[in-house]
Amino acid sequence: MSEPSGAIYTPPEVWQWQGESGGQFASINRPIAGATHEKALPTGSHPLQLYSLATPNGVKVTIMLEELLAKGHSGAEYDAHLIRITEGEQFSSGFVDINPNSKIPALVDQSDKAAPLAVFESGAILTYLAEKFAEFFPAEARPRAQCNAWLHWLMGSAPYLGGGFGHFYAYAPERWQYPIDRYTMEVKRQLDVLDRQLAKSEYVAGSAYTIADMAIWPWYGQLAQGKLYNAEKFLDVTTYQHVRRWADQLNQRPAVRRGVVVNKTWGDENRQLPERHDASDFEGLDI
Repeated sequence: MSEPSGAIYTPPEVWQWQGESGGQFASINRPIAGATHEKALPTGSHPLQLYSLATPNGVKVTIMLEELLAKGHSGAEYDAHLIRITEGEQFSSGFVDINPNSKIPALVDQSDKAAPLAVFESGAILTYLAEKFAEFFPAEARPRAQCNAWLHWLMGSAPYLGGGFGHFYAYAPERWQYPIDRYTMEVKRQLDVLDRQLAKSEYVAGSAYTIADMAIWPWYGQLAQGKLYNAEKFLDVTTYQHVRRWADQLNQRPAVRRGVVVNKTWGDENRQLPERHDASDFEGLDI
């Protein structure tokens, strides 16, 4: 790993944006919000309209929707529209209208045609769907609090894994030891937190499968299975035996296996479903 070249950086009194700073996602990073171009979003016929990409944050929601459908909730039928974030589609006027933060995923519930409801932030979408369908979110106060705690743990922890470790280990223009060491230490601490919890219970928040599992698995479960950043050896993920057990267990769920391919456009072509509009869209895929 190379160290930064040149003199030590001295921050200016007032930071000024100098344009692209390098790295895989440099072209879409900017210090302001708002739309960059006018474009309306497509709309399908189902009650729920999802605008997303199969990143870990997007996968949380498609897993939830597939789990709801597997439980027989016809009202959870959905259209999943692809948002190509590397092409800046999250900055279209239509997307910014439903998510001013310009991040995937975003959901529009058009069950009430007269007053469609837009929900953004993956954790908020999971909670909204769980409450709407009264599934995967305990009704009793104590287990509900535990589920909420672990959901919020993920929402606070994942940026260290994705924006911190993932960026400096996999996407930054150069590999610098200090940030990689800093974020590796935190990611391993988080894996240890999760491993200790899963040593005590089958699922993250206890004996029941909940939205906490659906939120955490796309990040830490896939990391433990070697599906994020090609970092499994570097992070020595095999040492987190309870996380691995849980990750493999969830990976066997048919709804999880469907959810991870929705809005996916990379990897094995037999495990990609760029857009999902009907259950039959999964036919012929290797899931």
